[in-house]
Amino acid sequence: LCAAVPLKDMKLMDVKLGQLPTWLAMRDFTPGGIAGALRRGYNRYYNKYIDVRKGGLGGISMVLAGYVVVSYIWSYSHL
Repeated sequence: LCAAVPLKDMKLMDVKLGQLPTWLAMRDFTPGGIAGALRRGYNRYYNKYIDVRKGGLGGISMVLAGYVVVSYIWSYSHL
């Protein structure tokens, strides 16, 4: 049997819908906590798509697609 993981250590995908408000209340929404979350996300993206032995176009195309979406939103802000 596996040991129960405390709610604050669970990943978002493992949280049940009824536990979501409690899980969100335990998150760190200070500027330092948000910066840390962005840093962890960037590191995960970089290690998965950019810093690989046999690279492909997946990581770079995701960045370019994000740029296209953001520039479209900025250009057509009236939508």
